[in-house]
Amino acid sequence: MNDDLSLFREAVSGIAPIAQDKVTHDKKIKLRAKANVQQKGRSQSRQVAASFAFSDIYEANMPSEGPVRYCREDVSTHVLKQLRRGDYYPELILDLHGLTKESAKLELAALIHAARKELIECVGIVHGIGQGILKRALPHYLIQHPHVKAFHQAPLEYGGQGALLVMIETSDPRYRE
Repeated sequence: MNDDLSLFREAVSGIAPIAQDKVTHDKKIKLRAKANVQQKGRSQSRQVAASFAFSDIYEANMPSEGPVRYCREDVSTHVLKQLRRGDYYPELILDLHGLTKESAKLELAALIHAARKELIECVGIVHGIGQGILKRALPHYLIQHPHVKAFHQAPLEYGGQGALLVMIETSDPRYRE
């Protein structure tokens, strides 16, 4: 051990210590950094609130004939007729062209969250026709979400076979009349 210490002293002999640079931080910079951390935390909490875990394994029992449609049990089937006729106007439209199933699930959850936050009852989702991957998967995702009341294949003016009109529950069900 003494040999190691003497070897070290011999190796560092003649080396001058470095003068310490002391940097004083401006108080405003510290506050700004703290605000950025808080902002980042808020945006992450918003992302968590907007997220919903859609399952690819779940297969809903969908009607095999006719247009794609679904109505939750506690919602009048008259809503489906109104969606089919185009009585509801989609105030938000999500275009899923070019997205993968995974990114489409994230966008779908964010759309439903945004619609509820803005008290928007009807949204449009354009999935396109293409190979039909999103067209087949989208209804199964929507049925899983607790705030989706109903959906129907969109009328031609809103996208026809390449889109869905979706009714979103905008209020807390405990306060329903």
